[in-house]
Amino acid sequence: MTTIYTSREFNQHASEAKKSSLAGPVIITDRGRPSHVLLSFADYKKLSAPAGAQKTIVDLLAMPAGIGDDIEFDPPKAHLPVKIPDLS
Repeated sequence: MTTIYTSREFNQHASEAKKSSLAGPVIITDRGRPSHVLLSFADYKKLSAPAGAQKTIVDLLAMPAGIGDDIEFDPPKAHLPVKIPDLS
């Protein structure tokens, strides 16, 4: 659950905002626009995991070893007409 505090409310109720951050991010606004986000340390750690722990799109799309090894895939060659442009 996201909670929103103005800068003034945040300054006056910092401990309440910290408690709210345990349930979800706390957005702090400045002149009506979001300017800061307060997160619990556990949520922060999830977002800032080491680069080696983050998976790339290739890792996410890769099939686990052994799955699909029995699938044969031999697509036909594409024969595309080649037109040489006249550059004269």
